[in-house]
Amino acid sequence: MRIFTAALATETNTFSPICIDKRAFEASLYAPPGAHPETPTLCTAPITVGRQVAAEKGWQLIEGTAAWADPAGLVNRQTYEDLRDEIVDQLRAALPVDAVVLGLHGAMVADGYEDTEGDLLARIREIIGPDVLLCAELDPHSHLTDKRVAAADFFVFFKEFPHTDFVDRAKDLWRIAVDTLEGRVKPVMSVFDCRMIDVFPTSREPMRSFVDKLMQIEKDDADVLSLSVVHGFMAGDVPEMGTKMIAVTDGNREKGQALASALGLELFAKRGTYRMPEIDERRAVAEAIAATAGPVVIADMWDNPGGGTAGDATVVLEELLASGVADAAIGTIWDPMAVQICMAAGEGAEIPLRFGAKSAPGTGSPIDGTVRVIKLVRNAEMRFGESFAPFGDAAHICYRGIDIILNSTRAQSFDPSLFSVMGIDPRSKKILVIKSTNHFFASFSKIASKILYCSAGTPYPNDPAKTPYRRARRDIWPIIADPHTPKRGAA
Repeated sequence: MRIFTAALATETNTFSPICIDKRAFEASLYAPPGAHPETPTLCTAPITVGRQVAAEKGWQLIEGTAAWADPAGLVNRQTYEDLRDEIVDQLRAALPVDAVVLGLHGAMVADGYEDTEGDLLARIREIIGPDVLLCAELDPHSHLTDKRVAAADFFVFFKEFPHTDFVDRAKDLWRIAVDTLEGRVKPVMSVFDCRMIDVFPTSREPMRSFVDKLMQIEKDDADVLSLSVVHGFMAGDVPEMGTKMIAVTDGNREKGQALASALGLELFAKRGTYRMPEIDERRAVAEAIAATAGPVVIADMWDNPGGGTAGDATVVLEELLASGVADAAIGTIWDPMAVQICMAAGEGAEIPLRFGAKSAPGTGSPIDGTVRVIKLVRNAEMRFGESFAPFGDAAHICYRGIDIILNSTRAQSFDPSLFSVMGIDPRSKKILVIKSTNHFFASFSKIASKILYCSAGTPYPNDPAKTPYRRARRDIWPIIADPHTPKRGAA
C-alpha cells in the first residue's frame, strides 16, 4: 500500500485581533516532508502513528508537509493558499496512492475561505477520485460542514477535553483505515445536527459519563467503528457553526443515523449543564487567599491563547496587586516587546517596564513599574502530554513580589513545567494564575489544592446568546430556546 499523509491546522477565533501568517506556523510547527519530529503536535498525530503502522505493515508512507499554528484570528489568504497548494502538489507527485490520511483541526478560517478544511478536502478528492480512501483526525472544537462530509470517507475527532487523547484517536483513525484497505470494513459516516453551541469539558459531569458511554458502545457493537462529538467552536463566526454528532458504522448508514440522532438528542437534553462553574476575578482572588493550602490554580479561562486570544490580559494580576498578594506566579502574559527589553537588560537587572494588555479592549490595563529580571530562556517550551508546546523567548520577572512569565510566542498553559523551566517551583506558590480554559486540568490537577475557573474581562466571546455574530446561524440554542421543537402551526 502507498499512503499519503500530511497535516494543516490552526483554530481561528474570528473575533481575535491577532492574524496568522507563515511566520506563525514556523513559530509553532512547520515541517516539510520527512522532517516532522518523532513526537506529535495536537493535530499531527496521524503522521507519527502512521509511521508505526507503515513499519508494521510494510507499507509505504509518503509524508507531506505538516503545519500547525497556535490559535489566533484570520489566516492570511496567501499563507493558506501556499500551504494548501504545497500539500496538494506533494500529493500529485505521490500518485498513485491507496489512501490519504490527514491531520486537521476543523476551525481554520482564512481570508476569503470560511471553510478551509472543506476546500482542502474537496481538492484532494478531485485529485484522487471517488474510490481512494480519504480520512482525517480533527479537534472537536471545530465546524463540521456539508462540504467536508461529502469529500471524506470518515472522520475521527478527539473525545477528551482536555485533549489528552489525540494520539489514541489517531490510532483509531488508522485502525479503521487499515481495516478498510484490507477489506474487513466499509466505513460510512452519519451526522446529526444538535443545533446547539456549548462547552463540553470531559473532566467533569455530565460530559464525562457521556464520553464513557460512547466508548462503551464502540467496544460492544461491532458495527460501530467510531463515535465523535463535534463540540463546535463558539468564537468562529461561520455559517455552519454548532455541535454535531457523528457515527461511523460498517456499511450500515441507517443504523448510524439512528444512533447519531439518539445520542445527539441526549446531548442536547442536558444543554447548559456542561460548562464549568465560573467566578469573577474578585471572588477568585478572595477564595485563593482564603484557602488553607496551595497551590490554588486560578484559570483565567477566557484569556486563552488556545482559543485565539492574545493571552496578555492583566485583569487577574491587577486584582492580585490590589489585594496585596505576593506569594503568586502568573504564567503567562504575552508581550514580545517586553521580552525583548528584558533580554537586552539581562538577568538580575532592575528596569522600568510596561507590560500586558496591549492587544484589545476588555483585557485590563498595561502594568507600569520597576521589575527585576530573574531568568531568561530562549525558545522555551513546556510539556503537553507526549509532546512539547513552545512559548518562545521568555522572561521571568518579579513585580511587587509576584513572579510573572512574559512570553513571545502565544501558548496556553498546558503543564506545570511552564513554571519550572523558568526557574519557578509551582508547588511552592500559594497561587498560580494560568491562561487556559480546560486543557490545563490534566496536569495542573495533580498539584493543585483547589482549581478556580475565572471569567475575567472580555477578551473572548464566551456567551453565544449575546455574541454579535454576523455569519453564524441563528437557529441554534442558546440563540433560540429549542430548535428541535416545531413551531405551533408549522407544517
